Amino acid sequence: MSTAQTDPPPAKSGTPTWVKVLVPVIATGGLAVTGVVVAILVFVLTAWLNLPLPVFGFDEPPEQPIAFPHTVHAGTDVLMDINGNPRIAPDNSQLTGLGLDCTFCHRTVTTSGTAGVPPVQLCSFCHRVVGSEDRAGLAQLRDITFLEPFVDAINWQRVHRLPDSVRFVHDPHIRFLSNHPAAIGNNDAVTGLASVNPSQVCSTCHGSVATMEKVKQVEPLKMGQCVNCHRDNNAPVDCSTCHF
Repeated sequence: MSTAQTDPPPAKSGTPTWVKVLVPVIATGGLAVTGVVVAILVFVLTAWLNLPLPVFGFDEPPEQPIAFPHTVHAGTDVLMDINGNPRIAPDNSQLTGLGLDCTFCHRTVTTSGTAGVPPVQLCSFCHRVVGSEDRAGLAQLRDITFLEPFVDAINWQRVHRLPDSVRFVHDPHIRFLSNHPAAIGNNDAVTGLASVNPSQVCSTCHGSVATMEKVKQVEPLKMGQCVNCHRDNNAPVDCSTCHF
């Protein structure tokens, strides 16, 4: 009499549970890392070739120690209050910007390598008597001018910055563009004019500053932009022209 042979239990088949859990986690993590790396590369390349992407405050202008609204001083448009309503003068007329020429404050821009920043005395000359007493910035300015010993500088925060190896001399650029307005390119108001004043030249690199409540950089100011402008206007492009 033979005994029946008992078959061994069948082996378990299929993917282990831990593999099923781990693979999606790794895949998701890999996609996340890839996404972060791509985002960083896009930001770096954009900042290298042009202006940085407007994220994390990179497109915001720096906070200055005293608010200096160019819309009030250099602009000519109707001024608005913080609620977006036109500011009204004591005679019930709408207030507009003063339309000051850029060279009123930046006095060395046509004769020197730098545009020049006005001393405190120039600001206080007007604002000791001009402007309401309840404006914090003007009160701060008046306090500075009466301090002893006299403070002769305000620590303005720099807005436009070039590499340390680059030298940009303002006066030859101002002179050339004043006599060749067609080279400006981003100011329609000068189209067809034979010559313009220096204030109409500044927009080439600085944009329409007169319309900015806070000045910020709007042009990339990269090497390619400078070289292209030099080539278009038959200016030298050898390295020693701009680099130390």
